[in-house]
Amino acid sequence: MQFDTPVLLYGAGREALSTRAFLKARQPNLKVFVTVDSGTADIPETEQIDAAELPAAIKAHRFGLIVKSPGVSRYKPVFDLARDAGIAVTSNLNLWGAAYRHNRTVIAITGTKGKSTTATLVHLMVTRSGIDAGLAGNVGLAPLEIADKHPVIIFELSSYQTADMNFLPDLAALTNLYAEHVDWHGSVDRYYADKLNLIDRDGVFAVALGQAARGNALVAKAVRDHRRLLPDLAPETSALIEKAVAHSRLRGAHNLDNALLAAQITLGIGGTLDGIIQGIAAFRPLPHRLEEHLFGGMTVVNDSISTTPEATKAALAAYPGRRIALVAGGYERQQDYTELSELLAQRGVTTLVTLPVTGDRLARATAMVAPDIVVHKAPHLEAAIALLADLQARFDTIILSPGAPSYNQFKNFEERGTRFVALCRKHFAPDA
Repeated sequence: MQFDTPVLLYGAGREALSTRAFLKARQPNLKVFVTVDSGTADIPETEQIDAAELPAAIKAHRFGLIVKSPGVSRYKPVFDLARDAGIAVTSNLNLWGAAYRHNRTVIAITGTKGKSTTATLVHLMVTRSGIDAGLAGNVGLAPLEIADKHPVIIFELSSYQTADMNFLPDLAALTNLYAEHVDWHGSVDRYYADKLNLIDRDGVFAVALGQAARGNALVAKAVRDHRRLLPDLAPETSALIEKAVAHSRLRGAHNLDNALLAAQITLGIGGTLDGIIQGIAAFRPLPHRLEEHLFGGMTVVNDSISTTPEATKAALAAYPGRRIALVAGGYERQQDYTELSELLAQRGVTTLVTLPVTGDRLARATAMVAPDIVVHKAPHLEAAIALLADLQARFDTIILSPGAPSYNQFKNFEERGTRFVALCRKHFAPDA
C-alpha cells in the first residue's frame, strides 16, 4: 500500500496515533497533516490545519486522503466537500482491512450495549481453546496497532466504525439494537442503518445474534439470508454455560446473554466447550461496567458506561433483593425514560438522585409513577454523593448508571466513573 499524496488525520486520539505510526513505517517521508475540532493535536511529525481552514485546504488539494477518527462524525459537511473534490475519506479500520485482512479470520462484534463484554469473552474463550487470536477496536488495540500479529482478529466495533467499514468479516455479531449516538449520526434511523451496516451487505459471512437482537424486525431484514445465522446452542451446552456464569463475575441476565452469544461465536470458529468454560471463569468485569466496590459496608457500583435507559435497566436487574440508591442523568440525547421510571420501584430503588440534563425528566416521571421513591435533583456528581451520605439508612447499594452520556459535565464516561468511585470512597470509607 502506497500513498501518492499527503494525508490528513482528522482527530488526534489513539487511532490517529496508530495511523501516524503506520504511515511512518510505510512511507517515512510522507507529508501528514492533522486537524482537531478543538485544542491542539499532539501527533508527532504532523502539521496542524485548523478546522476552519479545512474547506480552503480541500479546495487547494493540499492532501489526497483523509483518515477520520471514530469520534468525528462522517456526516460533517466538510467530508462532503472532500468527496466532491475527489478526496477519499477512510478510517484506521479500513486501512487495516486494505493492509492486513488477507488470510485472516475476522470476527466483528457490535451492538448498542454488551459489545465490549461479548468481545472480551470471545477473546478469552477462543484463546483458551488454543486458537491464536487478538482483540482490537474499542477494547484492546486500535486496528492498525494489532496489524498482522494473529491469524484470528476479534474486532469490537462502535456504530462510528461499522458506518463505513468497507471489508467483510468472516463472522459478524450483533448483541442488541437500541437508539443511541443520535448526535453523531443525525437521526435514530441513520444510527440503526450505520450499526446494521456490519451485517446488511452482500457477501458470504456468518451472523450471530444476541437474544435482544433476535426479535428485532430491523435486524431480521438486515440479515437478509437467514441461512447466514449460526446454529443455536444445544440445550445441554446452554445449561453448562449458565452454570458457569452463575459461578463467575458476570452479573445479570444481560451478561448471561452476552456469554451465550460469545459461546456461539466461539464454537462457530472452531473453539471448544472447555475453552468456553475456562474463558467465563477467567472473565473480569471491564472498568466502569458494573464495577463493584465495598466502602464501609456500602456496595458501590460504577456503571458509568451506561448511556441508555436500557443499560440502566440491565444494571438494576443485576442486583435483585438490594435496596438501591440510583444516580442517573447526563447529556441530552432525547432518551425516553418512561419505561425506566416505571421499573425503578420493582427493581428495589428506594432513592433516586438525578443529574442534569436528562435527570430532570427522569425525576419528574419517577415522582409521578413511584411516589414512595425519594427523589432529589443534584447540580453535579459531588452534590449527589454528599446528599446520599446523609440518606444512607435508606439503601445498601449505590449504583451510578446514568442512562445518558457524560459530555455535559465530564470529558467521557471513564472520567465520570473514576470521579464517582473517588467520591464514594471519600464519603463512605473516609479512613480507607
